[in-house]
Amino acid sequence: MAFLESRNISKTFRSDKKTRHVLENVNLSVDPGEFVSIIGYSGSGKTTLLSLLAGLVAPDTGEVSICGKKLSGFPPRASIVFQNYSLLPWFSALENVRLSVESAFPGWPRRKQQEQAHRFLEMVGLGNAAQKRPNQLSGGMRQRVAIARAFATEPNVLFLDEPFGALDALTRGNLQQELARLCSALDRPVATVLITNNVQEAILLSDRIVPMTGGPRATLGPAIPVLLKRPRSEALLLHDAGAVHIQARVFEFLTGFTNSRRPAPLEKIASAPMVEMNGTRITT
Repeated sequence: MAFLESRNISKTFRSDKKTRHVLENVNLSVDPGEFVSIIGYSGSGKTTLLSLLAGLVAPDTGEVSICGKKLSGFPPRASIVFQNYSLLPWFSALENVRLSVESAFPGWPRRKQQEQAHRFLEMVGLGNAAQKRPNQLSGGMRQRVAIARAFATEPNVLFLDEPFGALDALTRGNLQQELARLCSALDRPVATVLITNNVQEAILLSDRIVPMTGGPRATLGPAIPVLLKRPRSEALLLHDAGAVHIQARVFEFLTGFTNSRRPAPLEKIASAPMVEMNGTRITT
């Protein structure tokens, strides 16, 4: 049984002036400890899908389940990291993390909560910045706090909504490696769903990549396994034939949909040429 599963979920947003059909018949399963990336064009509905999977929004049709039980609201053993950090500006980095620990473990004494928060800040290299407030930290440091906060609650499932999209290339690369290290360092499986429009990022981190069609009525295409050894590096993406082939398959699906308004046939995707893509960031 999959740990996290969506079955035929659809979502439409209605207003007085128009109706917007965002998602239609989306099916996805994520096993315990599996890292799955959903990749697609900006505006295709990726963030809406993540909100549905995390229980922040209810689907119009279909259902989302965790361990076979229908999801209703945000799961108790889940964490989420957004692109915009979402830190409380009047609290220190330590207190931002401790508050999440307190929510996850309300029975713990305050001292133990602080120790847990500090341990995870040290794991992301911010042990010496624990008492600084967000406005005293760089963008990359703020996102490290957000990542520490997510892992400090010891989640069973982690949702990542383009967490590195607002960072410069060097900082983004460093944090991608930090995230990969944290996922492998934990002594328990954490099912992870990453929303991204960066193909390289998806290959660096994922066990599977699931491309999304463009909207309206977006849905998911066939999953592409990432059977590459870990740890992975950006150099691997340029020189490893398997990594180049994965890039080609993702790009073929997305461009095939754009050109024909429907996904390219699976057999065409599977036989995509092993060529190096000039640019792997998918944008509109």
